[in-house]
Amino acid sequence: MAALGWLTPRKRSATARSVLAGEAAAEAGLRSTQESQVTEPAPDTAAEVPDFPVAGDVRAAAFFDLDNTVMQGAAIFHLGRGLYKRKFFQRRELARFAWQQTWFRLAGVEDPGHMQDARESALSIVKGHRVSELMSIGEEVYDEYMADRIWPGTRALAQAHLDAGQQVWLVTAAPVETATIIARRLGLTGALGTVAESVDGVYTGRLVGEPLHGPAKAEAVRALAAAEGFDLDRCAAYSDSHNDIPMLSLVGHPYAINPDAKLRKHARKLDWRLRDYRTGRKAAKVGIPAAAGVGALAGGTAAAVALHRRRR
Repeated sequence: MAALGWLTPRKRSATARSVLAGEAAAEAGLRSTQESQVTEPAPDTAAEVPDFPVAGDVRAAAFFDLDNTVMQGAAIFHLGRGLYKRKFFQRRELARFAWQQTWFRLAGVEDPGHMQDARESALSIVKGHRVSELMSIGEEVYDEYMADRIWPGTRALAQAHLDAGQQVWLVTAAPVETATIIARRLGLTGALGTVAESVDGVYTGRLVGEPLHGPAKAEAVRALAAAEGFDLDRCAAYSDSHNDIPMLSLVGHPYAINPDAKLRKHARKLDWRLRDYRTGRKAAKVGIPAAAGVGALAGGTAAAVALHRRRR
């Protein structure tokens, strides 16, 4: 996407970059819903009934974080696995993806340094490729790595909002193209994600603003609400990460889903609702991550850890 007035990060403050990223995400998300001609059937969630009601209010909407809220693991890492399989990059980069996914699963929280490193790697990998090519691959990657990692409980919450006649949006730092595919596959309204700049349908290797993370997510929700006429006090937001407290604080109905320790503490302090759909609170922290199997192709998870240490 080529954005008018796009400036390099050095020429904008962090706040201005967050606003730019949020507005770009809202614009891209709305455009993708207008361009979409086919809606995927919603999965059968009859067995998963939310244990709190969702009001049928057309001025309300629901905003869901993606990584570890709707889906186990991080979308960008699964995308990296798919791109490696298709020879987009070499084993050295795969080790980095494997290490970052291992950290995400073992720690149970997002590490900004790892996430930024992963995004920079992804941008360098897709530079010069066509947007349509990545969209096509994204469809395949969803089937290969993501479809079986959707949390049924969170999916049921999203469906409850849809059944009430409300819009439901993913809000994620993942590329907007990947997020849009996931939203469509789940039957959701649309997605707000990180917007990579493209010219004539080809990625330039730069972002519009900054990754849709932390405050930028709140700016995206704010921009979408203004465009769609939502009353944020009537809206709901769901996330697992304390990094999303700005987005959660923006709405009248915040929910902590599979929360990390900081978000759990914050949610309890403010009496926010909490839901944990993991089989055990420690399971995601001590279990062997799926990415470790992929890491074995590059010499195992130990090699990924060693690589990380050498880079520090």
